[in-house]
Amino acid sequence: MKGVVVVQTTPFNKDGSVDLEGMRSNTRWLADFAEGKDFILIPLGSTGEFYAMSEAERKAVIKAVVEETAGRALVFPGAGAAGTQEAVDMCTYAESVGADGVQVVIPYYHIPEEEGMYLHYKTISESVGPDFGIMVYNNPVTSGSWVTPPLMKKISKLPNVVALKENMLDIWLYHAMYAAIDPEDAIVMTGSGEIAASYVAVYGCPGFITMTANFAPEISYEVYEAIKAHDLEQTARICKERCEPFDSFLGKLQENHGPHTGARSYWGGVEGFMYVGALKTAMDIVGLRGGEVRLPLIGLDKKEKEEMKDVLREMGVI
Repeated sequence: MKGVVVVQTTPFNKDGSVDLEGMRSNTRWLADFAEGKDFILIPLGSTGEFYAMSEAERKAVIKAVVEETAGRALVFPGAGAAGTQEAVDMCTYAESVGADGVQVVIPYYHIPEEEGMYLHYKTISESVGPDFGIMVYNNPVTSGSWVTPPLMKKISKLPNVVALKENMLDIWLYHAMYAAIDPEDAIVMTGSGEIAASYVAVYGCPGFITMTANFAPEISYEVYEAIKAHDLEQTARICKERCEPFDSFLGKLQENHGPHTGARSYWGGVEGFMYVGALKTAMDIVGLRGGEVRLPLIGLDKKEKEEMKDVLREMGVI
């Protein structure tokens, strides 16, 4: 569990159906890049709009990604659910078709007490085999809760828990999580991309989760290699020159289509989820299968899609 971890988008056709062949094509492209590298694929994370998909659609995507990756990278599908039994069902299915593990977001809607949160992951851990990994996804933005370092330390002791995807951007809280968990139990990865990874690089940063790798995996991997080489100057340069243009454009999109309806921002920066439509537009431009988003998300308008081409040129992607 190290390296670049890409949360894949799910392409949808104009009629709203899953573009399964597009998912396969995108996965083959990523797997070709990933071969021989520290690279992990996560279909059906937040970026994959899993919450807007049926159980049958999710299972079809998991199976397709495992088949097309064909062992060239680890595959950890998103298998979270608001209810424990639903999460168990998705985890055992992922294991049955050959995934290496699963990403399991903390339960949302009815937020459990600490005892329930621990039992949620304990039940999932006990439902799968000893060689099947679990990445805990600690995301306050999508779940409305945050598992504290003491509780996460306890969860990390569960046999199958091998990693934590930590989405808290408060550097003090992130550090508290990093300090609490024994790396022999589970590694801590920042869930917020290249720029966030550059700030925690001083602690070793074994890897990070990224959306950018959907259309520009070479940028993400350049950042990872710079961090691995302890070259902080190079890390900062790549983030500024090749990552910031996309982030800045996301801020503009939020201004164009906002305000966001979230009750509270945990990010300290741009709030909202226009990034999914932006990713899909970027993928379409570079020749991949981006496709449509599903409501309630909204995509980019015609003018914004043209502006995206300028952003990709600035990033050196096209």
